[in-house]
Amino acid sequence: MAGEMRLPEPHENSKLFSAEHQAEQELLHDKYQYGTASIEYAPLITQIVNTMGVTHLLDYGCGKSCNLAKHLKPDHKLTYQAYDPGVPRFSKPPLPAQFVACIDVLEHIEPDCIEAVLDDLCRLTEGAAFLSIDTAPAQKVLSDGRNAHLIQQDLRWWLPRLWDRWDIQTVQQTTEHSFYVIAMAKVRLEAKDGKALV
Repeated sequence: MAGEMRLPEPHENSKLFSAEHQAEQELLHDKYQYGTASIEYAPLITQIVNTMGVTHLLDYGCGKSCNLAKHLKPDHKLTYQAYDPGVPRFSKPPLPAQFVACIDVLEHIEPDCIEAVLDDLCRLTEGAAFLSIDTAPAQKVLSDGRNAHLIQQDLRWWLPRLWDRWDIQTVQQTTEHSFYVIAMAKVRLEAKDGKALV
């Protein structure tokens, strides 16, 4: 029926990334120190967590070091959930969380998987989301010579895709080639059979 708004269904891993890309990411995580941007954003995310009273945070694309967890300073009990398909010990599909942080991850997604990944992030966001995106080439390369940033698009390309899934509260350009978005989950009213009520 036209106009129905449905919560995206959980995706199979095959829709979120290819087996080849997952293997490539495992190699990169072994070779490089991923996740350093989380250190820079930790003070801001701490402020959001404390202001909103967040009790469950999902770090979507946490990297092997979980730098965000190490640098957060919550003023209350906080459950931290790590997820990264490129790190075997964190590759189990995550549970929805009150707050989702996805820091410098989306530009690494395979272009034909980005819509499914954004839907997955939307499904997992129960309250708020913090999404940071780098729009320039990375310094790292894949084993086949491709740049590690498989998607190199500007804010104008990203914004409609994010706006379709979240109620955006803040858009902030941080450098010439990076920005972040703070967004809230859209209201989803559904009947028991999953059909939209509005």
